[in-house]
Amino acid sequence: MPGKTIGLHQAAALVPDGATLSIGGFTTQRHPMAFVYELIRLRRRNLYLFGHSPGGDWDVLIGAGCVKRVELAYEADEAFNTVGPRWRRAVEQGKIEWEDYSNFSMVARFTAGAMGIPFMPVRSLLGSDVLRKETLTTDERSADPRTAAKKAHVMTSPFNPADRVVLVPAIHTEFAVLHVQKATAAGTVRIEGQSYADIQQALCADTVIVTAEDIVEEDELRRTPELNPIPFFVVKHVCHVPFGAHPYAVYNYYDYDPLQLKEYHESARDDAAYRAYLDKYVYGIRDHQAYLEAVGGPERLAGLKSSPEFGYSPDLKRRL
Repeated sequence: MPGKTIGLHQAAALVPDGATLSIGGFTTQRHPMAFVYELIRLRRRNLYLFGHSPGGDWDVLIGAGCVKRVELAYEADEAFNTVGPRWRRAVEQGKIEWEDYSNFSMVARFTAGAMGIPFMPVRSLLGSDVLRKETLTTDERSADPRTAAKKAHVMTSPFNPADRVVLVPAIHTEFAVLHVQKATAAGTVRIEGQSYADIQQALCADTVIVTAEDIVEEDELRRTPELNPIPFFVVKHVCHVPFGAHPYAVYNYYDYDPLQLKEYHESARDDAAYRAYLDKYVYGIRDHQAYLEAVGGPERLAGLKSSPEFGYSPDLKRRL
């Protein structure tokens, strides 16, 4: 160290108003929440988000008024809520611009961006209402050159006139932010367990910021290089942020926090209660360490620790 390591606040300050951004993880797993809270404290506005399966990372950003436009498959915290409450309210009240795709087609779009090609062919949208319904208007699309000119394109295969495929546009973002188990100061990254679409998201972004539970020596990760899925030269900045995904889970480190997620979703149903939640856990908190104290400190966090046999906590009470 230091290499590419910087402070969390310093890293979040690199993301300007209006930036295009993807955030790593999947529903209740491995979201860079400490980074998300920093963006809210910085009162970022007009962010443009791309994601396949976001959860409360997007929901809290949308509820805090940080987001203008999104392209996604769905946004939910699985068993805690089938649809993110602030996301739902923003759509119902017309406070956000959005376009929806299937989960697979969003991953295909990230993959096209990672490969440097303009689109990816898929079959899974054929026969789906996703093709028939388009929420972004022509004017909204033309107003931002970072938005594809059209949602998708159905074409006949040039090799078989009886065959059709759907072309979905590639995604290219200005930033991708991931939370991982281990990283080195030089930017070598270790993702344990499922990687979701983090690799594709990183490879189609101009600037990749990684927050990590542990910063380790280069030799430790290079002993098994096949487990390091993102090249070090792709990563621009690294932040050491233990419990940086709380209240979400990090495989082999800790499970998600049912108490905190329950409090969030109960608060997020009501505007006044939601503002009080942000004041308590985001705006009224000076930094990530203070946040960890606010949610219960070492005793609460120790109860979330993963079992080395399973990678999660088999004894955690999940239904409250």
